[in-house]
Amino acid sequence: MKIDLVSLTLFAWEGIPPTRYHAAAKLETGSSALGLLTIGTDSGLTGHAFLGSATHTAANDGPGLIRFLKPLLMGRDPLDREALNAKLWPMSRLVSVRAIGAVDVALWDIAGKAAGMPIHRLLGTTRHSIPAYASSQVLDGADAYAAEAVRYRDTGWAAYKIHPPQHPATDIKVCEAVRRAVGDDYNLMLDSTWSYDFPAALKVGRAIERLGFLWYEDPLHDQDITGYVKLRQKLDIPIMATEYPATGLESYAPWIMLQATDYLRGDVAVKGGITTLVKTAHLAEAFRMTYEIHHGGNSLNNVANLHVACAIRNTSFFEVLLPDGAHKYGLAEEIEVDSEGLVHAPTRPGLGAEIDFELVDRKTIAVLE
Repeated sequence: MKIDLVSLTLFAWEGIPPTRYHAAAKLETGSSALGLLTIGTDSGLTGHAFLGSATHTAANDGPGLIRFLKPLLMGRDPLDREALNAKLWPMSRLVSVRAIGAVDVALWDIAGKAAGMPIHRLLGTTRHSIPAYASSQVLDGADAYAAEAVRYRDTGWAAYKIHPPQHPATDIKVCEAVRRAVGDDYNLMLDSTWSYDFPAALKVGRAIERLGFLWYEDPLHDQDITGYVKLRQKLDIPIMATEYPATGLESYAPWIMLQATDYLRGDVAVKGGITTLVKTAHLAEAFRMTYEIHHGGNSLNNVANLHVACAIRNTSFFEVLLPDGAHKYGLAEEIEVDSEGLVHAPTRPGLGAEIDFELVDRKTIAVLE
């Protein structure tokens, strides 16, 4: 089996609601472009992946994928994923990690279809469902967070994560209000999106530690390893870093060796695909560390993330980033959370997702080949 086609169809994503996860970065454009990556083979099997998100248009990353990654793929056996992965990563000096991730996901889609089974079965299934948690955007006031948290608690979701306004005193008040609203036993997490200096991070960390939060995510600058070492020494609440910077397997080593974080983090978009995600999850397992999977930025990336979540032992939840309208697009059937707060492993071969090809055709902007 040889690869004989690599193409990227850019299609319009319109009507995206205003969205904000950091106080200084509110998405107001209402539109973006996704890329449908198609990798075809002489056997007739085809793999797909989505490139892009509401905030990262595929129009930026797509041309580099075709110019620099396509020549490495043409004529190669798509099942030689490790060999291809070794060829793709040096190109990260020229293309985005998201482009590498899209190629890797499409190759895994082919592998699953060739084997006639879902990707999580190829990896070795450890579960067939996983609890979902709601992950807020930045909201207007503590009462809004509290009401949203109660709504998801009452519909059976496993946990609620706060993206706060990123002002330490205000953030503490938000966390206190949410805890009062949901009670002592409901799982809560805080993701401060790299917004604090060390004194503020320590103050907020001690507050949510008292409130019984489950983890404390990204309080400091994403590359401040020494700051994280100091913070972890002073707090008992588990700290989670490594979502960014957007690099591969080797970037995790210093965080583990310096004991700078309790949990590791990643997703197929910012870590370069399923291959890297699985390797880093197994690396974390070797050190008895939890590996929590981040939201993937688009619908098909989240399907890929779900396969990994159902194949590794050391993850707890599936992240659903709010609002849905800023993250779900391009599939005929989206991942849904059931009445018990669970999402279920795909059952069809490969990614097992049904792409809305009619929508892609209707919204096509350009085809890059």
